Amino acid sequence: MTNTRIRLLREEDWDEVVALEERAYAASGLSEGRETLRSRHRASPSTCFVLEHAGGFGGYLLALPYPLFRCPDLTLAEEGAVQETNRGSNLHTHDLAIAERARGRGLARRMQRHLEETGRAARYRTLSLVAVRGSEVLWSRLGYRARPEIGLPAGYGAGAVYMAKPLELAGGPRRSPRSTSVPTPR
Repeated sequence: MTNTRIRLLREEDWDEVVALEERAYAASGLSEGRETLRSRHRASPSTCFVLEHAGGFGGYLLALPYPLFRCPDLTLAEEGAVQETNRGSNLHTHDLAIAERARGRGLARRMQRHLEETGRAARYRTLSLVAVRGSEVLWSRLGYRARPEIGLPAGYGAGAVYMAKPLELAGGPRRSPRSTSVPTPR
């Protein structure tokens, strides 16, 4: 995969990001629109990425610091950039989409690994996401644990599940996925 790279999302990427997001989510009512997506990027530009594959746009990943056991409301824009001192301990994968032409090559997993490395370097302790449209099976294979007791905003649709996983720090002790835990919500 030498013709594939992951880089930070840039201003000139937005047309392709928005078009892919609409193709991926509009039919299920989960599309957010350009300005709401851009607000997620503004909240944490250092954790939002584009996948370049075979000389073109291959996908994107938007992640932002968010309190554990909470998630963005799809109908509301973020209110501003997250200050370095207020990052917290959880990095939330808000959206990961791979372009149709690049699917089936393990690129979503590669982007997820890139996010994990970024999270470790920034000293986050957990990663979270909301699995939609039955994707919790995929995410559980990547070490995420379903947390069905966590309430979600209605905009995610029926069957959406909050998921989280611990993020081992680089050089920290290695534990099997079964021995890791995510705190219980209060």
